[in-house]
Amino acid sequence: MYKKIAFTVASFLGSGYFPFASGTFGSLVTIPIVGYLGYCYGLMGVAFISIFSFIIGWIASVEVLKHTKHDPSFIVIDEVAGQSISFITLAPLMKDNAQIFLVLLVGFILFRIFDIIKPFPVGWADKKINNALGVMLDDVFAGCYAAVILWLINYNFNLFIGM
Repeated sequence: MYKKIAFTVASFLGSGYFPFASGTFGSLVTIPIVGYLGYCYGLMGVAFISIFSFIIGWIASVEVLKHTKHDPSFIVIDEVAGQSISFITLAPLMKDNAQIFLVLLVGFILFRIFDIIKPFPVGWADKKINNALGVMLDDVFAGCYAAVILWLINYNFNLFIGM
Protein backbone atom coordinates (compact mmCIF):
# COMPACT_ATOMS: atom_id res chain seq x y z
CA MET A 1 0.00 0.00 0.00
CA TYR A 2 2.73 2.48 0.97
CA LYS A 3 4.64 1.67 -2.23
CA LYS A 4 1.61 2.52 -4.38
CA ILE A 5 1.03 5.80 -2.53
CA ALA A 6 4.71 6.71 -2.88
CA PHE A 7 4.67 6.07 -6.64
CA THR A 8 1.47 8.10 -7.00
CA VAL A 9 2.93 11.03 -5.05
CA ALA A 10 6.32 10.85 -6.79
CA SER A 11 4.66 10.85 -10.21
CA PHE A 12 2.41 13.72 -9.08
CA LEU A 13 -0.80 11.76 -9.47
CA GLY A 14 0.46 9.99 -12.57
CA SER A 15 1.52 13.06 -14.57
CA GLY A 16 5.10 11.76 -14.55
CA TYR A 17 4.02 8.93 -16.83
CA PHE A 18 3.44 11.37 -19.71
CA PRO A 19 5.02 9.65 -22.74
CA PHE A 20 7.66 12.33 -23.44
CA ALA A 21 9.22 15.31 -21.63
CA SER A 22 7.77 14.18 -18.30
CA GLY A 23 9.75 16.83 -16.39
CA THR A 24 8.37 19.60 -18.55
CA PHE A 25 4.88 18.15 -18.21
CA GLY A 26 5.30 17.96 -14.42
CA SER A 27 6.32 21.62 -14.37
CA LEU A 28 3.40 22.54 -16.61
CA VAL A 29 0.76 20.87 -14.44
CA THR A 30 2.21 22.76 -11.47
CA ILE A 31 1.48 26.17 -13.02
CA PRO A 32 -2.31 26.28 -12.42
CA ILE A 33 -1.83 25.15 -8.82
CA VAL A 34 0.82 27.79 -8.12
CA GLY A 35 -1.22 30.36 -10.02
CA TYR A 36 -4.30 29.67 -7.92
CA LEU A 37 -2.43 29.64 -4.61
CA GLY A 38 -0.41 32.73 -5.54
CA TYR A 39 -3.47 34.66 -6.70
CA CYS A 40 -5.56 33.75 -3.64
CA TYR A 41 -2.93 33.61 -0.90
CA GLY A 42 0.23 35.32 -2.21
CA LEU A 43 3.43 34.32 -0.48
CA MET A 44 1.70 32.01 1.99
CA GLY A 45 0.15 29.95 -0.82
CA VAL A 46 3.32 29.66 -2.88
CA ALA A 47 5.45 28.92 0.18
CA PHE A 48 2.97 26.23 1.24
CA ILE A 49 3.06 24.35 -2.08
CA SER A 50 6.85 24.71 -2.27
CA ILE A 51 7.49 23.32 1.20
CA PHE A 52 4.71 20.71 1.11
CA SER A 53 5.75 19.30 -2.27
CA PHE A 54 9.40 19.18 -1.17
CA ILE A 55 8.61 17.26 2.00
CA ILE A 56 6.17 14.76 0.47
CA GLY A 57 8.44 14.44 -2.57
CA TRP A 58 11.44 13.60 -0.42
CA ILE A 59 9.46 11.03 1.59
CA ALA A 60 7.93 9.45 -1.53
CA SER A 61 11.28 9.39 -3.34
CA VAL A 62 12.88 7.45 -0.48
CA GLU A 63 10.35 4.67 -1.04
CA VAL A 64 10.41 4.82 -4.85
CA LEU A 65 14.21 4.58 -4.98
CA LYS A 66 14.01 1.26 -3.12
CA HIS A 67 12.36 -0.16 -6.26
CA THR A 68 13.96 1.81 -9.14
CA LYS A 69 17.14 3.37 -10.44
CA HIS A 70 18.25 6.81 -9.26
CA ASP A 71 15.87 9.60 -10.32
CA PRO A 72 13.63 7.79 -12.80
CA SER A 73 11.88 10.09 -15.26
CA PHE A 74 8.41 9.46 -13.84
CA ILE A 75 9.36 11.20 -10.58
CA VAL A 76 8.09 14.72 -11.20
CA ILE A 77 7.20 15.81 -7.67
CA ASP A 78 10.67 17.38 -7.66
CA GLU A 79 9.56 19.54 -10.61
CA VAL A 80 6.50 20.56 -8.61
CA ALA A 81 8.71 21.71 -5.73
CA GLY A 82 11.29 23.44 -7.93
CA GLN A 83 8.73 25.08 -10.21
CA SER A 84 6.85 26.38 -7.17
CA ILE A 85 10.03 27.83 -5.67
CA SER A 86 10.52 29.78 -8.91
CA PHE A 87 7.71 32.10 -7.86
CA ILE A 88 8.69 32.72 -4.24
CA THR A 89 10.28 36.14 -4.89
CA LEU A 90 7.23 37.50 -6.71
CA ALA A 91 4.60 35.59 -4.72
CA PRO A 92 3.62 38.63 -2.61
CA LEU A 93 2.86 40.49 -5.84
CA MET A 94 0.79 37.66 -7.32
CA LYS A 95 -2.11 38.08 -4.91
CA ASP A 96 -5.18 39.48 -6.68
CA ASN A 97 -3.09 40.52 -9.68
CA ALA A 98 -4.24 40.19 -13.29
CA GLN A 99 -0.60 40.12 -14.51
CA ILE A 100 -0.11 36.74 -12.86
CA PHE A 101 -0.25 34.92 -16.23
CA LEU A 102 2.87 36.68 -17.50
CA VAL A 103 4.70 35.91 -14.26
CA LEU A 104 3.71 32.23 -14.54
CA LEU A 105 4.83 32.02 -18.16
CA VAL A 106 8.23 33.63 -17.57
CA GLY A 107 8.79 31.64 -14.35
CA PHE A 108 7.93 28.39 -16.14
CA ILE A 109 10.41 29.14 -18.94
CA LEU A 110 13.18 30.17 -16.54
CA PHE A 111 12.77 27.08 -14.38
CA ARG A 112 12.87 24.76 -17.39
CA ILE A 113 16.02 26.46 -18.70
CA PHE A 114 17.86 26.04 -15.40
CA ASP A 115 16.55 22.48 -14.93
CA ILE A 116 17.81 21.54 -18.40
CA ILE A 117 21.20 23.33 -18.52
CA LYS A 118 21.96 22.46 -14.88
CA PRO A 119 24.43 25.16 -13.78
CA PHE A 120 26.27 24.58 -10.48
CA PRO A 121 24.93 23.48 -7.99
CA VAL A 122 21.97 22.05 -9.98
CA GLY A 123 24.13 19.60 -11.95
CA TRP A 124 26.21 18.80 -8.89
CA ALA A 125 23.13 17.79 -6.88
CA ASP A 126 21.82 15.78 -9.82
CA LYS A 127 25.06 13.81 -10.24
CA LYS A 128 26.62 13.65 -6.77
CA ILE A 129 23.74 13.21 -4.35
CA ASN A 130 22.46 9.76 -5.25
CA ASN A 131 19.51 9.52 -2.91
CA ALA A 132 16.04 11.01 -2.43
CA LEU A 133 17.49 14.32 -1.31
CA GLY A 134 19.46 14.55 -4.56
CA VAL A 135 16.30 13.82 -6.55
CA MET A 136 14.67 16.85 -4.94
CA LEU A 137 17.61 19.23 -4.56
CA ASP A 138 18.58 19.69 -8.20
CA ASP A 139 15.10 21.07 -8.91
CA VAL A 140 15.12 23.17 -5.76
CA PHE A 141 18.37 24.78 -6.91
CA ALA A 142 16.96 25.32 -10.42
CA GLY A 143 13.91 26.93 -8.81
CA CYS A 144 16.13 29.23 -6.76
CA TYR A 145 17.95 30.38 -9.89
CA ALA A 146 14.64 31.00 -11.64
CA ALA A 147 13.27 32.91 -8.62
CA VAL A 148 16.27 35.24 -8.53
CA ILE A 149 16.19 35.92 -12.27
CA LEU A 150 12.41 36.45 -12.19
CA TRP A 151 12.84 38.98 -9.40
CA LEU A 152 15.70 40.72 -11.25
CA ILE A 153 13.62 40.98 -14.41
CA ASN A 154 10.78 42.58 -12.49
CA TYR A 155 13.06 44.87 -10.49
CA ASN A 156 15.14 46.09 -13.44
CA PHE A 157 12.62 46.15 -16.27
CA ASN A 158 9.25 46.40 -14.51
CA LEU A 159 8.11 43.70 -16.93
CA PHE A 160 5.13 42.77 -14.85
CA ILE A 161 3.20 46.04 -15.10
CA GLY A 162 0.86 46.55 -12.20
CA MET A 163 2.93 44.41 -9.91
